[in-house]
Amino acid sequence: MDAEIPSGRVVVVIDVIRAFTTAAVAFERGATAIACTPSLDAARALHRQHPGHLLIGETGGLRPADFNYGNSPYEISTAPLTGHHLIQSTSNGTVGLARSPHPAALLATSARNVTATARWITTTHPRTPWTIICTGRSPEDWACATYLDGLLQGTTPSRSALLQGITDGAVEHTRAYATAPPTERVDLTRDLPFCRAVDSSPFAMLGQIHPTHVTLTKAAPS
Repeated sequence: MDAEIPSGRVVVVIDVIRAFTTAAVAFERGATAIACTPSLDAARALHRQHPGHLLIGETGGLRPADFNYGNSPYEISTAPLTGHHLIQSTSNGTVGLARSPHPAALLATSARNVTATARWITTTHPRTPWTIICTGRSPEDWACATYLDGLLQGTTPSRSALLQGITDGAVEHTRAYATAPPTERVDLTRDLPFCRAVDSSPFAMLGQIHPTHVTLTKAAPS
């Protein structure tokens, strides 16, 4: 994620566990837009300007005390979000969206909407080069990037390899959380089925760049 991103490319930022799976579920629940910020402070500052918006996100995997919801697709799956604007801050995914200041298009993706993302790109930007950003070195994001790249190249990538990558990533995350004090551990058990639900969200998530954040909106199915 540290490499320079050339201007004029379609940029896709991937975060499977859990930022953009959570975002996709939020749109399924009726959210109107999601303002993705690069830090908790930026999220809080934006919330002061728009106190009616809901704060969602995490620090160290856990919901900040002053946020409405955590970075959990399971939690968001029952939240009453119809008509709401959200402000999201996470350790990796929302930070990654700020890495490309001049893209031809900017998208946020997880396994949940990977094919819809590829379809939107090939339909609206068929001759534009693309860059795929993995927000970490986790197996699930690399597996999703490989899958998306295959779709964009017109091949038939391995769904089983994608699912295995998500499973492997969950194991790595769980192992890392296990070393934390009990109050700081994150249980991914309920979130993992949402992260593994490949193509259950039939829409791309498009980013509009603002000085302090990137606003995601749901694109109509292509």
